[in-house]
Order: sequence, then structure tokens, then C-alpha cells
Amino acid sequence: MKELSLHLLDIARNSVTAGADRLELSLVERQSLLTITIRDNGRGMSPEFLARVTDPFTTTRTTRKVGMGIPLFRMAAEQTGGSLTIQSAPGVGTTTTAVFHTDHIDCPPMGDLPGSLSLFLQGAPEAMEIRFLHETRRGRFELDTRKIKALLDGVPLSHPEVVLWLREYIGEQEAALIS
Repeated sequence: MKELSLHLLDIARNSVTAGADRLELSLVERQSLLTITIRDNGRGMSPEFLARVTDPFTTTRTTRKVGMGIPLFRMAAEQTGGSLTIQSAPGVGTTTTAVFHTDHIDCPPMGDLPGSLSLFLQGAPEAMEIRFLHETRRGRFELDTRKIKALLDGVPLSHPEVVLWLREYIGEQEAALIS
């Protein structure tokens, strides 16, 4: 994966697989550091599995024996002089935090964050509560699916018009943070 938005999408998808019904995604930019945090209340990981989770040959998938998402995310962060930490406990959930030095030549671009986020919202379980936060020196953008669902009054987030609106809305808010 060459874009940070795809890493975010991949780790968020892991939360769905882990049975989470609450997910928090945050991107906080301060000076030349970008901290990406993905926190869920899914099944969590045993201490033994957590110790091996950054190994590409450790995966919960049954269709193949290789899991590259977390190892690639870790490598991307470390190539910038940053880090990746994962905290998890069975029955509690998982928090994945990656720190990137954005002024480093090897820092991957953000990519299509509005597209990745709206795609995830479209495919996420309807009962899942998702909170997204992006904070930069220019301001703060928060999106909370509970508030959006209340306004939609029963129309699902996967409805085509809602998906288009979400993509446009997220794009406008993100553009204001980086311009």
C-alpha cells in the first residue's frame, strides 16, 4: 500500500472482522508529525497473538497464510523515523497508533482519504458507530455516524445518494484542513 488512506481502510476493516460496534479513527497533525490512531471495541487479541501480529506470517484469515496489512503499516511508519504500537486485550478491543514524520522523504502521501473513508462507511455494518477526527493546524473536522444517522431518519449510509454526499462532504472538509 502506497497511501496512508489505504492503510487506514485496511486497519478499520480489521475492526469490523473483530466484531467491533464502535470505531474511532483519528489523524492528528502537529508540526511535522502525523499520528494515526484506530481504536475499536472488538474481540481484542490474546497477548500471544499480539506479540506476533506484526509478523507477515501471522493472520486470522483462513483463506491464506499471509497478512501484510499491519506489517506494511509498521514499515511505512518506521521508514519515516516513526513508529507503530498496538495495544489490545481480549474482550476489550484494540488500539493501533502509527506516527509518521511528514517531513521525511519516505513519508507516504495521504491519498484519497474522502474516497477511502466514504467507501468504508458505505460497507460498514449499519449498527457500527464510527467517529472520525482529523486535526491540523488549520482546524478540526469531526464526523460521527450517530449524528448523521439521526439526520437521515432511517436512510442507510449505504444508500447511493448518501454515499455521494458523504464523499463530497468529507472532501470539502478535508480540503479546508490542508489548503
